[in-house]
Amino acid sequence: MNIGSKNKKRVVLPSRPEPPTVDQILEDINRVAPNDPVFSILQKTGQDSCRPSDSDVDLRFQQCQKYLELNERLQEAQSRLLRQREELRVAGEQLQGDMKDVKGQTL
Repeated sequence: MNIGSKNKKRVVLPSRPEPPTVDQILEDINRVAPNDPVFSILQKTGQDSCRPSDSDVDLRFQQCQKYLELNERLQEAQSRLLRQREELRVAGEQLQGDMKDVKGQTL
């Protein structure tokens, strides 16, 4: 006698429900009571789920502003370096030509 999986019937599971829409999620969040366990757990762990503090927003704004300033400086430096590279290339070609002229002259 074999007690294998051949004697067991497969259980057919119901299909998954559709995930909630964004509107349904927002409606659920707006109807939650302030003493909901999710919010009390976040308060106990020191996490703020509602919105970042003003100091965090100010810090992020300053970081973004600094990033934009540095990005602009980098773009200016890139164009300046490209211009200087071209000037050096032209000077190198002119130097090569001058060297040929000097070598061609008889002393």
